[in-house]
Amino acid sequence: MLMQFVTKENCLILAVSPANSDLANSDALKIAKEVDPQGQRTIGVITKLDLMDEGTDARDVLENKLLPLRRGYIGVVNRSQKDIDGKKDIQAALAAERKFFLSHPAYRHMADRMGTPYLQKVLNQQLTNHIRDTLPGLRNKLQSQLLSIEKEVEEYKNFRPDDPARKTKALLQMVQQFAVDFEKRIEGSGDQIDTYELSGGARINRIFHERFPFELVKMEFDEKELRREISYAIKNIHGIRTGLFTPDMAFETIVKKQVKKIKEPCLKCVDMVISELINTVRQCTKKLSQYPHLREEMERIVTTHIREREGRTKDQVMLLIDIELAYMNTNHEDFIGFANAQQRSSQMSKKKAAGNQVIRKGWLTINNIGIMKGGSKEYWFVLTAENLSWYKDDEEKEKKYMLPVDNLKLRDVEKGFMSSKHIFALFNTEQRNVYKDYRQLELACETQEEVDSWKASFLRAGVYPDEAEENGSDSFMHSMDPQLERQVETIRNLVDSYMAIVNKTIRDLMPKTIMHLMINNTKDFIHSELLANLYSCGDQNTLMEESAEQAQRRDEMLRMYHALKEALNIIGDINTSTISTPMPPPVDDSWLQVQSVPSGRRYQRLRGRAPQTCLMEFSFPLLPVDEEPGASPDPFGPPPQVPSRPNRAPPGVPSRRGPASPTRPTIIRPAEPSLLDL
Repeated sequence: MLMQFVTKENCLILAVSPANSDLANSDALKIAKEVDPQGQRTIGVITKLDLMDEGTDARDVLENKLLPLRRGYIGVVNRSQKDIDGKKDIQAALAAERKFFLSHPAYRHMADRMGTPYLQKVLNQQLTNHIRDTLPGLRNKLQSQLLSIEKEVEEYKNFRPDDPARKTKALLQMVQQFAVDFEKRIEGSGDQIDTYELSGGARINRIFHERFPFELVKMEFDEKELRREISYAIKNIHGIRTGLFTPDMAFETIVKKQVKKIKEPCLKCVDMVISELINTVRQCTKKLSQYPHLREEMERIVTTHIREREGRTKDQVMLLIDIELAYMNTNHEDFIGFANAQQRSSQMSKKKAAGNQVIRKGWLTINNIGIMKGGSKEYWFVLTAENLSWYKDDEEKEKKYMLPVDNLKLRDVEKGFMSSKHIFALFNTEQRNVYKDYRQLELACETQEEVDSWKASFLRAGVYPDEAEENGSDSFMHSMDPQLERQVETIRNLVDSYMAIVNKTIRDLMPKTIMHLMINNTKDFIHSELLANLYSCGDQNTLMEESAEQAQRRDEMLRMYHALKEALNIIGDINTSTISTPMPPPVDDSWLQVQSVPSGRRYQRLRGRAPQTCLMEFSFPLLPVDEEPGASPDPFGPPPQVPSRPNRAPPGVPSRRGPASPTRPTIIRPAEPSLLDL
């Protein structure tokens, strides 16, 4: 138990040894030497100076000439068992100790450096030294904490909760800050960039240029269904007659039907943008948490305005679709016309021109193939206009497979019960195996956003989403004359060409419409009308009422600020009102040899032996616990031989006097109270 304390670097060791025992073999000094080899933390304390044999003293030890320590020795005289039994108080014991040192011829010249009061003084000085040594680091830490909260506390110093001017100023600041934050999240900014998630503006950009085009292509008409509709339209236009020419009305009818299908993805795009705008508003109002009523009211006002603009925006989107339905511009420069309707080479040539241009690279997990081999595995995928390849890693040295994208489509796959990944699958429209014996290739991503991004990339490569075929879609194909087949093919090519123009126009106009009617309008509303709406809500005092958490936080910050200031003042007072003493120079303490002692063989005092009268022997000789007295000499060797002094003999040297009178028996004292308990 002792070792767990004395091994700490900030622990001061009092090595207490009795004066009537061999100091060279002191257990306390040996342990101190073991844990403090430089002697920087060890102070020697010599007790029982009043019990030494006549003619002997410990002057050389106390003067640090014999068996020296770096911090030296201090002598004390404690109460005896007789004094304790006689109820001798501490003050009387201190007076007796003082009288002993002043009256003893060997100690009177150093009496001011002996005794329990001096030991207390030395220990207090060491505590002062330790405090002064640690103060610079503590001061720097406190000053850094003070600087970190000083700016925030400055607002709280003169805080008056019921001041109308303060509430008005705070309201204006909150509205201005909200407007700035909202615009930065939408428009983007160079300061305070979030590196963990996309901001509102970045998410809306993805909706415009990834999600919305993907939703448009998802409405891509099924080939068999489209041909069936064209065939029925041609037959119904001809009626009972047999048509010689391809009717224009069939083209217009099919195109209008396809244009009407665009309404759904357009409205979905508006809904997604509204959702992101409302989420952005909530993100910006998080800074208003100290005013819960203001935050709630501000969210309500801005969200209500966004919902009002939703109807206006959707009406304008429907107007765009109606404009497309109103007139079929067959003279458009990108329209192939009837003369080129039979030629589909334009699209094929564009695809060939793209060659092996890389559309996307990234990590994907092959979900279904890994199941048979012990688990899913991640590969590096490279998508081009002609094929999909995957490699072992992103160095693209070891190619695993290359899959042509011709006749491929993709579909969503439901997540498994224990799976957290989002999955989509590639399959061949001609019912062929996609990879080895697998009819489809299931690919998994960590997030739905990655899936949407990959789907948009596959669209650029000509891989479209699958739509479930309607029952009976093949019933009309069992018989069709060659002329009708040619007319269907012509209309089919015309519809494909014109719908490409319509989709391009809608993809261009939708972001512009939403930006003008909703996003820019909301920014203007926040800058110009939000404050007026807040004032018209009712009582300003209720609106600017602080939350309980904010009031508690303000009080804690002020308490911390004053505590830091007071601590720094105390540190300054300590520096000016105290002095530190330097560390004594090193001494030669090679006399104290530390040998490793096996576990369990701590040296203890053997009780029951009476002291010798003619020799300064141990009152309680030190021997290993498992040895008997006299079994072997002391393992630490004999004590150093010291020249004798006049009228004195060092410890361990026989006195040169006649037979001694009977010595008083040694009393084994229980844990006696120390004079340091004062």
